[in-house]
Amino acid sequence: MPAVPPDWSGGIRVLFDIQHPAQVHLFRPAIAALESHGNETLVTSREKEMTTDLLDAYDIDHVVLSTRRGGLGRAALELGVRELRTLSAARSFEPNVVVSRTSPAAVHAARVCGCPSVVVTDTDLGKALPGRAVQRVTLPFASVVCRPPELDVPVAASKQVELGFQELAYLHPDRFDPDSEALAAHGVDASEPYSVVRLAGWDAYHDVGEGGLSASTVEELVETLTEHGTVYLSSETPIPDTFGAEPLPVPAHRVHDLLYYASLYVGDSGTMSTEAAMLGTPAVRTNSMVGADDERVFRALESEYGLLFSHADERAAIARVEALLTDGTPAAEWQRRRARLVSDATDVTAKLLGVIEAQANQARLRRRSAAW
Repeated sequence: MPAVPPDWSGGIRVLFDIQHPAQVHLFRPAIAALESHGNETLVTSREKEMTTDLLDAYDIDHVVLSTRRGGLGRAALELGVRELRTLSAARSFEPNVVVSRTSPAAVHAARVCGCPSVVVTDTDLGKALPGRAVQRVTLPFASVVCRPPELDVPVAASKQVELGFQELAYLHPDRFDPDSEALAAHGVDASEPYSVVRLAGWDAYHDVGEGGLSASTVEELVETLTEHGTVYLSSETPIPDTFGAEPLPVPAHRVHDLLYYASLYVGDSGTMSTEAAMLGTPAVRTNSMVGADDERVFRALESEYGLLFSHADERAAIARVEALLTDGTPAAEWQRRRARLVSDATDVTAKLLGVIEAQANQARLRRRSAAW
């Protein structure tokens, strides 16, 4: 774990706003590092999918501020409720820095409370109208926007910090140690071949107009994979019995152990595709967003490291799966590619901690100057 040398009398107080399961993984190492060095944190959470379950599994204390609601009207109502409750939590906690993942409520609360806000993003939200709207009411008020290489964000360059590939914040070998015994406790033999399939819900504001695997292709995919071992299927929507796959056998906080020992990953989820690839598991990603303007992380994992294969066409994805199942590439080769990725990569958590500390120190200096 990287050292955190806070130059703050009494420590730094950091509020983390976490609204999605992926954000639990992203911010967990930073929260642990800050607390282990005498700083205080407050986590505000949202009932969405398994977000609060993950926080509980990792023993991260948190305050639930809202619950995800379907439909534009109910989503707008939730946003209003979250704005008020986040501001109330921030005023009570008095943070030195607020950290979030493009959260309007968190950034606005920080601005009202007079403290800096750090926004972490790795997705181009400007492709759809809802995403552009979220950006416009969030990013102009942020103190710093942390982004991966080559991602365009509509804020001044002076506000941007290149953070690296964000999944390595929690999947870097220094922070993730795969546990085959944990899998065995849930009936999974890590030495036997198995595949993981992931289907996204495609209901996020940045997914408007996009889509993933069709039901018929999923059935064909599962049938093909089953010839080479057990197939575990994770889905954000109900899974038809006709798919013939098994549900994930492990709790949410063990999914990365499952991905690490898998023979192959296939899915339409961007996040889990990159997670599998960064763990050294060959990954096939297929959805309508794949194309020449793919985000840097997808292009790098494919063209530079050979860990991920992206296809917009489902037939091409099936063909890629069949090729990977039969090409005989040893597991050691996939791990060699992973090792090269890690050696080239930025220590994302260490850099994020540096940004948080810098913002806290700058805020302190501004207050001192004002007092003089």
